[in-house]
Amino acid sequence: MTLAMQGVGLQLNGVSLLEGIDFTVKGGEILAILGPNGAGKSTLLKVLSGECEPSQGAVMFNGHPIREWPAAERARSMGILPQGASLDFPFTVEEVVMLGRTPHDSGQRQDAAIVRKALEAVDGSHLRKRLYTHLSGGEKQRVQLARVLAQIWKDEGSAGEADDPVRYLILDEPTASFDLAHQQLTLDLVGRLASQGFGVVMVLHDLNMAARCASAMLLLSCGRMAEYGLPHRVLTPATIRKVFAVDALVQPHPLTGNPLVIT
Repeated sequence: MTLAMQGVGLQLNGVSLLEGIDFTVKGGEILAILGPNGAGKSTLLKVLSGECEPSQGAVMFNGHPIREWPAAERARSMGILPQGASLDFPFTVEEVVMLGRTPHDSGQRQDAAIVRKALEAVDGSHLRKRLYTHLSGGEKQRVQLARVLAQIWKDEGSAGEADDPVRYLILDEPTASFDLAHQQLTLDLVGRLASQGFGVVMVLHDLNMAARCASAMLLLSCGRMAEYGLPHRVLTPATIRKVFAVDALVQPHPLTGNPLVIT
């Protein structure tokens, strides 16, 4: 069970936005996508999630072209957090997170329990009865993340492993509005989900943050793959200079051994 891009390209109005994108993410893996502004990171996620149709190549989801999956079934297996997700209706936080349960038919009691667990996972239980429109930017982002988690939550009544497709999280800059503590909480949460068999694809800007949690990295430059592979193979001074035009020192982190980029 995988999520894969196979030779994907995208052209709009005669402009090439993506070209030759190839990668595979399995359950339990975390792929971090990085690159300078305008490299095509968010566009790649839109194609990966099925929002945009590629001009070339294919996106495969659990063995089938993503467009062949019925929308409701795909929504139960793939949760997407876009950049700057917003909502202008005065719903309570609990109601916003409950929107993630829309593709399911699991019953009000179980849905309410999953909503509580999703809010706990993002340190948002205390926000449950507040109006979403009254929250800070970081609080809204945590609520949106909880909504996505509730959408793909593996409830106790789910099918057995052989019949239950791998669930995927697609996150576009999930920590952008967070303080340091909630950045760490989010990365720890992503790591726990991967250890439970979820596949994760996320756009990040911070190279060190990505190196801490990713099992693989994809560096984009002008819509093309500049480097793809294990973090210690991707994060080299030469690659960082080529992609970001920055001179950097890369050495093992003294606590984790992961690549540590110093600029």
